[in-house]
Amino acid sequence: MLDPDLADLLPAINARPPMHSTPIAELRGRVADPLLPAMAVGTVEDIVCSAAAGSVPARLYQPASSAHGTLLVFFHGGGFVFGSVTGYYDLLCRALCNKARCHVLSIDYRLAPEHKFPAAADDGLTAIHWAAEHARALGADPRRIVVAGGSAGGNLAAVTALRARDMGAPALRGQLLFYPVVALPDPDRESYRKYARGYYLTLDDMQWFWQQYLSTPENARVPYAAPLLSPMLDGLPQALVITAECDPLRDEGEQYAQRLEDAGVDVVLSRYPGVVHGFLAFPIQARERAIDQAADWLLGLGP
Repeated sequence: MLDPDLADLLPAINARPPMHSTPIAELRGRVADPLLPAMAVGTVEDIVCSAAAGSVPARLYQPASSAHGTLLVFFHGGGFVFGSVTGYYDLLCRALCNKARCHVLSIDYRLAPEHKFPAAADDGLTAIHWAAEHARALGADPRRIVVAGGSAGGNLAAVTALRARDMGAPALRGQLLFYPVVALPDPDRESYRKYARGYYLTLDDMQWFWQQYLSTPENARVPYAAPLLSPMLDGLPQALVITAECDPLRDEGEQYAQRLEDAGVDVVLSRYPGVVHGFLAFPIQARERAIDQAADWLLGLGP
């Protein structure tokens, strides 16, 4: 059963042209729902993160006061094709900064199809190197860097955690994954069978997004593109994985959480009932509950 708050919104959401058949320029022009309020934070600044491997634009949010010094490196969603540090992602980062009293570095990574895999993932590594080098100057703790993201951004957060482990990059304290993309579309998964169409994100959308993102067919077998393929998930930072019941990506996100737990990673998995993919963009109570849960988890990471 759909969440009552969302049931009133879903017909209008589904009435929009499907993402896979919408011109990319139009997709990139979509903005946040004006019903969502923007929380005040200490400061907001657009910067460029430069490290040995390159540079990436970002938006830096600093809280009025920081209780724990966590630095959250955030990756927006948008199927690797659209999205930015503006719009509802700006609202989400403000909410996390305010409620978790943490610094937030929102990454404006390169988008497909102009920049295919592994460009966005490489920007993730650049970002965490910059974060580790500059954390103390920001008033954050370089031992408390957490990666976070939703949907395709959840993919990039998970991939960045994998690559940080494998490539000797700065150690991460945690990974916060909202309805992450961690595998290629599988029509045989139960969540794809039940929610492939009619619940905002569709199977056709996901197939199209991956076509835009991957450079070659061989990329589809690379764990740094699809982290559920990784043969080893031990040694990764603790995780909070939030999934949506009526989301074709639900099962892959929950399988990833289970595999993390099986590998000895401290994992909290939370499925939100009756909501669709991307529900953090919508003015519903489930959004507020999920943000509160994420903030509490961040605050509970310890000193």
